[in-house]
Amino acid sequence: MQGEEQEQKRFVGKRGGEQAGRLALVIKSMGGRRGSSAAPGAGMGGGDESLHSCIAHLAMAAGSLLLAVHFYSSPRAAPLIPSTALGVLLLLLSPLLAYAGIRRSPRSSLLVPLCLALSSFWSGYGLILVLAGQGALPAPGDARDALLPGLATLTLTLLLLALLAFLSAQPFLALLATAMALASGHEVALHCSSSLGPSAVACGHLLVCLLGGYFALGRMLYFLTKGRFALPGTDLAEKKAQEQGWASAGNPFVAPGLLLNALSASVFCCRLLGVTHKLFLGHVPWLWVAGTFQLGICVLSYRAMDVLMATAFGFTSILKFAGGYSLLYPTWQPEQPAFPTPVLLVFSVLFAVLALFLSLRSPVDGLYLLVFVAYCIALACSPTGFFAAGPQGAALAVFVASASVALIHLYNLRAKAKIPTGQGAVRALLAGSSLLKLREGPDLHSPYLGYSKYADAEILTYACSVLASFALTATGDPQAPLATVVIPWVVVAGGILKLLGGSVAFARGKTLESSAFILYAVMWIIWGLARFAGLQGAARTFHAALGIVAFMLFNSFVVFCSLFLSTAWFFYSLTFMLVAGSFLLDAIRALPAGYDLAASLTFGLVSFYCFLAALASSTLEGLCLPMGKPVVQLGGVGAGASKCLHLPARKASSVKRIADILRNGGTCGIPTDTVYVLVAACSRPDAVEKAHRSKRQAQDRPMSLWISSLKQLEPAKHLFTPLLWDFMEAAWPSPISLVIPRGEWVDFLGMKDSAKYVGTPQSVAIRIPDCSVTTHLIDLVGPIVVTSANPTGEADTTHHNQVYAKLGDKVDAVLCGGPSPENIASTVVDCTKIDTGNIGFFRVGIIPKSQVLQILEQVQKKHLVVPTSATCPTKGWEELQTRGHAVHNGVGRAARGEPGLDPDSERHTRV
Repeated sequence: MQGEEQEQKRFVGKRGGEQAGRLALVIKSMGGRRGSSAAPGAGMGGGDESLHSCIAHLAMAAGSLLLAVHFYSSPRAAPLIPSTALGVLLLLLSPLLAYAGIRRSPRSSLLVPLCLALSSFWSGYGLILVLAGQGALPAPGDARDALLPGLATLTLTLLLLALLAFLSAQPFLALLATAMALASGHEVALHCSSSLGPSAVACGHLLVCLLGGYFALGRMLYFLTKGRFALPGTDLAEKKAQEQGWASAGNPFVAPGLLLNALSASVFCCRLLGVTHKLFLGHVPWLWVAGTFQLGICVLSYRAMDVLMATAFGFTSILKFAGGYSLLYPTWQPEQPAFPTPVLLVFSVLFAVLALFLSLRSPVDGLYLLVFVAYCIALACSPTGFFAAGPQGAALAVFVASASVALIHLYNLRAKAKIPTGQGAVRALLAGSSLLKLREGPDLHSPYLGYSKYADAEILTYACSVLASFALTATGDPQAPLATVVIPWVVVAGGILKLLGGSVAFARGKTLESSAFILYAVMWIIWGLARFAGLQGAARTFHAALGIVAFMLFNSFVVFCSLFLSTAWFFYSLTFMLVAGSFLLDAIRALPAGYDLAASLTFGLVSFYCFLAALASSTLEGLCLPMGKPVVQLGGVGAGASKCLHLPARKASSVKRIADILRNGGTCGIPTDTVYVLVAACSRPDAVEKAHRSKRQAQDRPMSLWISSLKQLEPAKHLFTPLLWDFMEAAWPSPISLVIPRGEWVDFLGMKDSAKYVGTPQSVAIRIPDCSVTTHLIDLVGPIVVTSANPTGEADTTHHNQVYAKLGDKVDAVLCGGPSPENIASTVVDCTKIDTGNIGFFRVGIIPKSQVLQILEQVQKKHLVVPTSATCPTKGWEELQTRGHAVHNGVGRAARGEPGLDPDSERHTRV
């Protein structure tokens, strides 16, 4: 056995180049069919970078050209572009610019925050122009007061980006940001002093238009000529090594999110400093645009696997929507709205807890969130909320802190020498603690089912449940339900953000959790608009009660299913039933005094515990609040047993971990060139027996053997006939399994007594799969035992989620490769009598008989063997090739239903 292992190790070293080449070809072909799954930093100087850079700079040039024309013609009585038309055009360009910034590669470029900042500014600017064009800002100074906060923040942002672009050797981007800063700065001066004409602003925008058009033209030429021609200053190929060396410092979307916080805070800072005369409708676009964009930043942060900052951006977006609502309220009511003090106090507690956990990863970001704790307390202490001087002073602190921390993140995004944020000090402090141990490594964001492009959003979702439930405790005037600012906490926090969390949970395979989150989100939105927005009115109707009863019936199913999930989830869904019951009693005018308050507080406390538990489990390893075992235990998948690992097949580290599990005696589900299979290492007889038990393998459906090269059977080559050996060499790698005579060669694989579970006493099925991931895994482990990844008698599994659903509690890990490339199993060929010139077919799968017979004919000609009538094909090469392509493309997929075919393992039933 030692000699065999040494032989396999020598073979792995020899086949390294061959496997690398095969892997490169497969990745190339996958990129052509399904889109590349390469890392965001890949493809420097390639087509994607050129395309997205062109889109970004063309959008900048187009928007700047519109603004230049607007300011050149503004002294005229009738401007060339009316305000409404200009606002709509800027609103159309904004998503295009944001798309180019998000999709731009690599993510470490400063073009990403530049595009997002400019896109958010144009959105708010466009909305204000539309309001002005429609007469919603009638007073002479309204347009000035509405535009100044956004213009001031944009100027500061552009100056920061220009400075960092110069420091990171991006002169063109620095020049572009400087030109934009000059244009916005001149517009600020224009609004503050009537002596300055609009021509200076127009010249600045015209310069931006020329620079953006020049760079877009250069990148377009570079793309069309495939890098052979580039205008001076637009060739990025020479910076390829430098760009690849400067990796992004964590989440690249943190800085844009912080700048959005500064944008919303500037609205209140300008009022406090006397720059603007009042807070009114014209400031709502800045607040709501910042909140909407920050929801997008929240989603992008989940894609960047940054749970804590995504949660923080979700929290701050709620404040922006609440501020916009409070400024919008005086437009239809003369008095200022009242703020719900309990919600703001609870919100400050949520911010404080999140800041505590975030400081364990980044102390600078954790201290930054403490500013929002003070902000929420200031709002709670002021009956008029955002209109009071106290919250406006806290907003000034938010503005300064947001700009400072954004500068740190922007600098660390590009610089080699990073500004320390305290992460190293915290790690050193917690290194010797067994209680406070940070969760790190590849399993930090391990998915529940399969792999997902998003981190878990349950922390934000539970926090939204807390906010929505405590919002119900706010007392308001029944005759004026809009007078209390409850709508943002119920509709935005309890509804919109909960929908976001439910969508992320669904993407991660959490079906029950996502269903519950979406159901509760719909309930909060409908009930919030009906009850607190006055849509229901003073009357209580039968239709409202009937709708609530329908929601309660759906939630009853969630409560029942949560019995098999965890104790915490059972109480979470059950207490929401109490809240829905209070809604029903209120709709039929039978609500007892204090019942709604008790139900909402109970649900809020349970949600707060779930929030703490999810936050602790995502951050710490040693200190985790238990969610509890399932109330009802079932023997099967999800019965409280530890869930198997789910590792993405696109990562080499995942394949290595699967190999380690197999070498240690585990069984795993893996993708192949056909369907998913369950495998065990031949060198571990205990694992082979375990795989046999987990499948309840039938005697007429034995397991098969897979190898990655015939050289793994080289020590036993003398035990095979030359014709059989050459036929195996010609047929593989492919989805063709060959049933060959059993012999002493089986003993070379190290299965010992477990060899009885593989094949039959007379024969064994063996093949080399045509799958780079599978063959690389076999290179690392050695020959493996294979059976289909489904209970005996059931259909084949064609997705990693199906493997978990059918065998999740019986396998140690699943290598997740998404849907199978083919839905048909391999073709099984009987080669036990091949030396007589006869072969048979146990199963006709993806490869038709004609192709197998064609291979046999070629091998027989090599050995000067006259083929018999049973093996000689009767049709020409062209017709055989046509038939083969037809079967491969799905025309011959009906072969699965032929009599005697078996979709499970290599069943010995002759066709």
